[in-house]
Amino acid sequence: MVDLHSHTDASDGSDAPQELIDNALRAGVRSLSITDHDTFAGYFAARSYAASQGLDLLCGIELSTKYEGKTVHLLGYFPGAEPSEEFSGWLVGLQEKRRDRNRRLVGNLQKLGVEITLEEVESIGKSQAGRPHFASILLQKKYVKTMQEAFDKYLAENGRAFTEREEVPLEEGIQRMRAAGGIPVMAHPVRLGRRTHEEEIEWITAAVEMGMLGLEVRHSDHDGAAVARYTALAERLGLLTTGGSDYHGSYKPDIKLGTGKNGNVSVPAAWLEKLRG
Repeated sequence: MVDLHSHTDASDGSDAPQELIDNALRAGVRSLSITDHDTFAGYFAARSYAASQGLDLLCGIELSTKYEGKTVHLLGYFPGAEPSEEFSGWLVGLQEKRRDRNRRLVGNLQKLGVEITLEEVESIGKSQAGRPHFASILLQKKYVKTMQEAFDKYLAENGRAFTEREEVPLEEGIQRMRAAGGIPVMAHPVRLGRRTHEEEIEWITAAVEMGMLGLEVRHSDHDGAAVARYTALAERLGLLTTGGSDYHGSYKPDIKLGTGKNGNVSVPAAWLEKLRG
């Protein structure tokens, strides 16, 4: 079984890197990519352990980029050489932008009467603290009854405390990734939120013209119709096809490694072979 989209506690997942490897093997996953947000820390921490346990581990990352005012998530895979030092240094700047957003989000929550500090959030999220870690604190302090309620009430784009993070332009993300030896792939295109399929195609085509090389066809958010639509579009545009669960551990308990949500994800080994060239 193959899963090309997963997260550790180096970003917004709940599993420590070695724990993720153990859970993947228990789930029957034999090839895995760790695609933490803006960092390779989880991958580097898991690399040796994965090799010792016989798990095929692919270096990956997920970037939040901006296109026409909307967030577009970009996956990057590094099947050959590891990412360049220049690219890793660039990621440090993205991490500081995330921390700045977190400071402002703390302020917005405090204005709403929520007792929370950045230190509390970073105690569980470390340098990659994000909204799931805020949600966890809100749950612990009984401001909400579930993680989902924390997002709906405070943290989602229509939440009372939502705070936007400065994101790099999509084209810059694609170009930097390719310059570093990576393969840029649009993540979960269903989340683009385009009103029509024609608009969706326009955005994906624009990304291809910027140098994007692949499309995440199979994902926990994609139903059968979406999978068929994106498969046909990827073939038409000459894109690599990828897929993954987008596993976050206990933060998204309905999503399982290798199989997604209610078994809706199945990634052919041949896709990974093509990704590796």
